[in-house]
Amino acid sequence: MSPHTTTITAPRRRLLALAAAAIACTTALPLQAQTASAMGWPAKPIKLVVGYAAGGATDVIARLVAVKLGDQLGQPVVVDNRAGANSNVGAEAVARAPADGYTLYVYTIANTINASLYPKLGYDPVKDFEPIGMIAKIPNILVVNPKLPVKNLADYVRYAKESKDGITFASSGSGSSIHLSGEMFKMQSQLKMLHVPYRGSAPAVTDLLGGQVDSMFDNTPSALPHVQAGKLRAIAITSAQRSPLLPDVPTLAESGYAGFDVQSWFGLAAPTGTPRPVVEQLNAALNKVLAQPEVRSRLQELAATPDSGTPDKMRSFAAAEIKRWREVVKASGATAE
Repeated sequence: MSPHTTTITAPRRRLLALAAAAIACTTALPLQAQTASAMGWPAKPIKLVVGYAAGGATDVIARLVAVKLGDQLGQPVVVDNRAGANSNVGAEAVARAPADGYTLYVYTIANTINASLYPKLGYDPVKDFEPIGMIAKIPNILVVNPKLPVKNLADYVRYAKESKDGITFASSGSGSSIHLSGEMFKMQSQLKMLHVPYRGSAPAVTDLLGGQVDSMFDNTPSALPHVQAGKLRAIAITSAQRSPLLPDVPTLAESGYAGFDVQSWFGLAAPTGTPRPVVEQLNAALNKVLAQPEVRSRLQELAATPDSGTPDKMRSFAAAEIKRWREVVKASGATAE
């Protein structure tokens, strides 16, 4: 043996093997885990922009998620209401924000409708946002004034066909999901239906209760109290499955309109260019939040169904929604400036 040769003993071999294994494990860690740690994100509070005023369904869901998301990330998530232009004001603000993970947005069905409803937008609903993950979906309910001789969807169709003027349906405004739910049903049923737009859901429901309009495809949280009080009659729900809050109300799909599935939905997004490791960490935190029993229970009270998943799932879903609503907006003739 050469005087310069080093003998490796069995214990030392084991130590070297363990060290090599440790290095291999570190290298095999997901890139986002390594990079996010190196970035030190998040190091300060995160802003969650909501495109609507406080108190509505989007705001309530955002605040529920914000608190729990903050717990997961170790930094406060603060809701910032930027209402205006059917959520476009908030969307544009986020699209122009730094892509550093500290500004997030509650991306909704409205953004996919606005893509074709508005001739000009100050942002691109696809190119300017990095999907993080879906949050929840809320169905609409087809409700009628109880004085109307309509107890089910077959009666509704019959009434519309036999009435000289067809049947009226109110909405919270032209181009809203409430409006376009009605327009989609009109396309499938070929009924004579007259849209009556209002400035918000509250005045529309008031006139429906008073009998000034016949029906409305209202959001479940808005219509449910009136249905439970017997002031409105629910005849169908727009989701693919029945709602646990209204188990006796059939879906439009099972009432003869196969494939009908329209729901208001909410997702989490960031400005395009937000580092992928940050997106992945946010997605993981969001999915943990949506799995919590207290969060699921609160969402159920809002008639919302949690819809966790990957960023790619949200990206594909939003793209399909943009295409779907483009066809409905075109058929309805709806537009906004």
